[in-house]
Amino acid sequence: MERIIFHIDVNNAFLSWTAVYLLRNGYKQDIRQIPSVIGGDEKARRGIVLAKSPIAKKYGIVTAETLYSARSKCPNLQVFPPNYTFYKEQSRKLYTYLTNYTPVIEQYSIDECFLDLTGTSLLYGNDYVALAHKIKDEIKEKFGFTVNIGIGENKLCAKMASDFEKPDKVHTLYTYEIESKMWPLPVDDLFMLGKSSAKKLKELGIRTIGDLAKTNITTLKRYFKSQAIYFQQASRGLDTTPVLPRSELNKCISVSRTLPYDYTKKEDLEKVLWQEVEEVAFTLRQKKLYAKTIAITYKNNLFKSYSHQLTLVNAICTTPEIYQQVLLLLERSWKNDAIRNIGVRLSDLSQQTYQQLSLFESSTSKKEDDIERVMDNLITKFGKNSIMRASSKEKK
Repeated sequence: MERIIFHIDVNNAFLSWTAVYLLRNGYKQDIRQIPSVIGGDEKARRGIVLAKSPIAKKYGIVTAETLYSARSKCPNLQVFPPNYTFYKEQSRKLYTYLTNYTPVIEQYSIDECFLDLTGTSLLYGNDYVALAHKIKDEIKEKFGFTVNIGIGENKLCAKMASDFEKPDKVHTLYTYEIESKMWPLPVDDLFMLGKSSAKKLKELGIRTIGDLAKTNITTLKRYFKSQAIYFQQASRGLDTTPVLPRSELNKCISVSRTLPYDYTKKEDLEKVLWQEVEEVAFTLRQKKLYAKTIAITYKNNLFKSYSHQLTLVNAICTTPEIYQQVLLLLERSWKNDAIRNIGVRLSDLSQQTYQQLSLFESSTSKKEDDIERVMDNLITKFGKNSIMRASSKEKK
């Protein structure tokens, strides 16, 4: 059955939600219609532009610049503090509203959701563009803010479609539209392609998504190793990842840390991720479980949250195996932005693993599991510092 996925993205969420809050509480102006920004405390570490109005953008104000710099460009700029309590409330209300259309909803970030509407044609007919317009207009009327809706046959295409043109729009990116709609776009626009990878691709003469889709995989592997397969599949609009409802996401083991300052170096993030993998993997084995789906969660210095996950053929439980997948996720998903919080999540848990490997590989995997459990027993009995991996010393 052909999948139908919606991606719903709140337009300029922080500024829009602040505007809604202010109008409800007697403020006379819609701050979306004046030069305004949402900004953190200038006396603290968050004295930067978190969101900007369309008029502020015309003055050359950009997200993440200092409020001092923004005011120098626009002397009559209005600055409003973020209201995270209200943002979470609006996000929750939007999620609850969307459950009227399908229970299969994945909250990708505070202002983004994926909806799986596969098999709902008897309920809504086959005109999903009309349904998207209905949802979009109802959200605007009911909540006072606008959204973009992208429609595709998978999450990647739906996400790409929702970014085509904003605000308050509906776009499609079906398989037959990939060549005409997605391939002409700059390679930078490909979902989950980091800045450093985009720069390298341009140096190789790969400037559009179409160029990437047509590049020989052997050439890509020479420069990007395991990432190459993902890059080419994504550039061709291929994605099989499921939409995971909140109930499934809650069945997980996770840990996240707010960092002492905004991390911008990959090696610093790798060290934190190693510590987090050790923690979640230890918990996983204590529960005698295996994980098939692994994810990294991020919150950047603009308080924008995002995540990326992969699902394995075989469920795993050892620290090195999980860390290897986490490093792959980091390569795929980190946007080279400044990170203030990062986490690891294990889900799709089971009490056993099914190895589709050779006899020798299965035996090796079993030995690795046994070694991990012996180490866990020593840690449980004598404390965390009683034994340490060589790789753990390197990370420290």
